[in-house]
This record gives sequence, structure tokens and C-alpha cells, in this order.
Amino acid sequence: MSSQAFLSAVQSRRSIYGISKEKVISNERVQEIVEHALKNTPTSFNSQSGRIVLLFDEQSDKLWKLTTEALRRKAGDSDSFKATEEKMAAFGSGYGTVLFFEDQSVVEGFQQQFPSYADYFPLYSQHSSGILQFIVWTALEQEGLGATLQHYQPLIDADVQKEWNVPANWKLVSQMPFGKATVQPGEKQFQPLEERMKVFK
Repeated sequence: MSSQAFLSAVQSRRSIYGISKEKVISNERVQEIVEHALKNTPTSFNSQSGRIVLLFDEQSDKLWKLTTEALRRKAGDSDSFKATEEKMAAFGSGYGTVLFFEDQSVVEGFQQQFPSYADYFPLYSQHSSGILQFIVWTALEQEGLGATLQHYQPLIDADVQKEWNVPANWKLVSQMPFGKATVQPGEKQFQPLEERMKVFK
């Protein structure tokens, strides 16, 4: 892939909130993409702290129903919950969700091994997770899938751990529902680059 093709893929990746269960690519192909990203994402000190739970079809539906109920418990009998319920239904309208985690036992192990960097390893872990999320998101977009990145942790952490037998040392970072894109994103607004970047020659 040329650098221009890569940059084009970076530009194409957008938050797609309208998704459906129509299969654009197979579950097996999605799994291949996610495995490739997980294996090849760079990590500080080669820590390889990223972890993933990949949910398809009914398992993905279960996640968003679980999240809806967790939010309902928090909101109580609020009359405004209908909008939240509709949002959860939209995330559940796709055919899969990627759950991103960071293994805290790995992070803590490096903190003990390199005490002078101890305060920074949690930050390094988040950096690596961000790269992993971006790679997966961009690759799914290139296959014709729409996706968004959501953050309902720590509200759903205990439920997710129990439902899918997730190790206690895996810390949930984000959730990425995906499916066939049914809407196109609007035009993106950009702040002036000269306010965001300095160049010295």
C-alpha cells in the first residue's frame, strides 16, 4: 500500500451511527482483521497489553441489551430515558461489537520491572489501545463496514466480566459496534492547521 492509499483510508474512517445486520463481509473475515490488528499493533516496551472480546450477532445484541439495562438502573424512572434506549438500539442494530481491554497484570508487571517509569505505564497502555482501536476501525471501514467508538465503562464492567467470563485483570477501554453502513456522515469541520502545528526548517 502506498502512503497515499494509507492516508486515504485514514481520511475515510468516520463515525457511522446508522448500521444494519446485513453482512458486508463474513464473521471470519472480521475475526481475521481484528486478529491481525491485535498482533501487529505497536506497544511500549513490546508489552502487548491489548486484549479483545469479539461479539457477533446474538452475542452483540446481548451486550447492548445489557448496557441498556445498566443505564436504565442508573437513570431510574426518568422520562428522558427513551432517547438513551433508542441510541442503544442503534448500536445493537449492527452485527457485531469489538470490546477493547488492557491487561492490567501486564501493566503492573512492567511497573515493577521498570520502577522509574511506573507512573507512565498506564498512560503507555492507553496509547497502545488507541492505536489498536484506530487500526481496527480503519480496517473495518475499508471493508465497507460502518462503526463508532463508545465508552460505557465502568458502568458495564462487572456485567461484561460475568457474561463472557472476562478475566478480572482485563480493564475495559471501549466498545465498537459495527455493521453495514446505512447512512453517510456529514461534512467534517476542521480547525486551522496553522493553529495546531508548528514547523521549523
